[in-house]
Amino acid sequence: MRRRLSFMLLLAGCASPAAPPASTPIAAHAGAVAQSAQATIAPPVASGDLVFDQWASEFEARAITAGIEPAVFRREMAGLTPDPRVGALDSRQPEFSKPIGDYLKGVVTADRVAIGQRRHADVAEFPTIEAKYGVPRDVLLGVWALESGFGSIQGDNDTLRALATLAAQGRRRGWAEGEIIATLKIIQSGEHPRARLRGSWAGAMGQTQFIPSTFLATAVDQDGDGRRDIWTSRADALASAANLLAKAGWVRGQSWAREVAVPPGFDFSLTEGPRETPAWWADKGVRRADGLPWAAADAEAKAQLVAPAGASGPIFLLFPNHFALRQYNNSLSYALGVGLLADRFAGEGPPVRPWPQETPLSLVDRMTAQRALTALGFDAGQPDGVVGMGTRKALREWQKARGLTADGYLSADMVRRLREEASTATATPAA
Repeated sequence: MRRRLSFMLLLAGCASPAAPPASTPIAAHAGAVAQSAQATIAPPVASGDLVFDQWASEFEARAITAGIEPAVFRREMAGLTPDPRVGALDSRQPEFSKPIGDYLKGVVTADRVAIGQRRHADVAEFPTIEAKYGVPRDVLLGVWALESGFGSIQGDNDTLRALATLAAQGRRRGWAEGEIIATLKIIQSGEHPRARLRGSWAGAMGQTQFIPSTFLATAVDQDGDGRRDIWTSRADALASAANLLAKAGWVRGQSWAREVAVPPGFDFSLTEGPRETPAWWADKGVRRADGLPWAAADAEAKAQLVAPAGASGPIFLLFPNHFALRQYNNSLSYALGVGLLADRFAGEGPPVRPWPQETPLSLVDRMTAQRALTALGFDAGQPDGVVGMGTRKALREWQKARGLTADGYLSADMVRRLREEASTATATPAA
């Protein structure tokens, strides 16, 4: 899941942890840093890139208003230049969209499952973390695996430089500036120097790939060494991930999802719709795919039905814990990947129903489908090639109106049908 934009980790409403007392080593170090910075105030940013320098000059006042000391801002921004690699990655959109089944087959691999099952038993911190936060170790292993390959692939980009590049480009300026301010607050506090704050091109850091604001609000010092170290401390990284999920509403003892089977003629327009108990879904013929009864904690929970690969693929009831995972990364594919890995780490098998073989859709295909839906009276929103909730909703409505299985899955066949119908409608003169 290295493509993911981990900036979606931001948890709205989480308060930053209280500043340490003045007697703590971190606070004392912060004071020394501030004094040193004021003694050697650097010149303003002069990277030679006019757009970048103008943004940095304007941003300085906003950063100071947000609590960044002028000397700290000048010191850390001095000599900063935009990173062309970050700019290119941010503006790039995949030409082809991998079908979700292919993506998940690439996530839940035999090697990854074997590593996770070994780590299941040999991470000594898991019992304490599970007891404190209520998040099972298998789920934390799934997050750890997808975010950094169990800590082995963290990224080595300068977080401040990466975020400054994103801010100057302007597409996500407000978000990026907020993360820059969070980065500077970490440095200003003395908890970590800028050299430690390294990660992905999108600003995510450490073994659990936290963006800076999430680090401030959610990271914890599990190993008790006086600082929150999600880069080298396995205990801190995993406990921080557990804290994030707990704050996002993780329910102890409840499943994240369960694969289900539906009867012939099922109304797939109910997918991504109501959240109801398993008993409500049972009245519509929905049963667990493995034939087992519902656990007590699941039987009382409200779940949403999804068919991520359409009616021909595995179908799931998503419980509230799935949506807690989506607070970590707001992607159905990501949350399914974490959950299915967790199931395998726990000794469960793959989905009962196999993932179908599908043809990858090009960017042109996806945009064509969106334009066709809108032209036919089913608003798919901006034709950007991103098949999100709005596109799937419009597709379900079109499918239902045409007597098709309304599963909202954009296959190559659906693209062809939409293109042909839109072309015919355009070619037919109005009466």
